[in-house]
Parts: sequence; C-alpha cells; structure tokens
Amino acid sequence: MANLEISGKLLLKLAEQSGEGKNGTWRKQDFVIETQEQYPKKVCFSAWGDKVKTLQDISIGEEVKVYFNVESREYNGKWYTDLKIWRLDILEGDTVNPPPTDGDLDSAFPTDGAGDTSDDLPF
Repeated sequence: MANLEISGKLLLKLAEQSGEGKNGTWRKQDFVIETQEQYPKKVCFSAWGDKVKTLQDISIGEEVKVYFNVESREYNGKWYTDLKIWRLDILEGDTVNPPPTDGDLDSAFPTDGAGDTSDDLPF
C-alpha cells in the first residue's frame, strides 16, 4: 500500500494514553486536523511511541502535513481502522495559496484613474 499524506490545521490533541503490552510499554496520542479545502474535513490520526513527542512540540492552530498509513484490525468480531502517522511536519506559512501583496492587488484590478475599482462586468 502506498504511503498517504494530508495537510491541514491542528484542531485538537486528545489525552495521551499508555500501557503495557506483550512487547513492553506503549504510548499513543490521537489528534485531529481540519483540511483546508472548499469543503473542509476533520480527520483523526494516531501518533505512537516517539511520534507522541513530535506531536507535543506542535501548537493548536498550526498548519501541519501528516504522512500516514491506514491499518485495520479485528477484535471480537468488529473491525477498527487506525490512521497511524509515521511523520509529522509543521508547514511554514501558507504553502498552498500565499496571500496577495499590495502590489499584486494594484495590478489585478484596473482603476478608472480616481482610485475606484472599475466595474466592467456585463451583468
């Protein structure tokens, strides 16, 4: 299966969980991001082991890129699916659509010379 990635704003960090398993002590923390598209989606991921430390260094509201694998398992006749991260990066600034500068706005809209934006629309 191909590795997957998604970007969005960190919305929520759930409580860290830990326990003892057959392979020793484990740590897990779930977190939720919201995608930045026309119809935003909220997606919950799981950080395991040393990835929990990476998550702790990121603040709510920061833009992140999540690299993850999808994994399902059966327990007592029911199936559970996890989105397990293997890398988490903070995005510097808005890498998708940077905001226009004042110079970009001046050249994007023709004016009638009086400083007002002309309205050339046919309707």
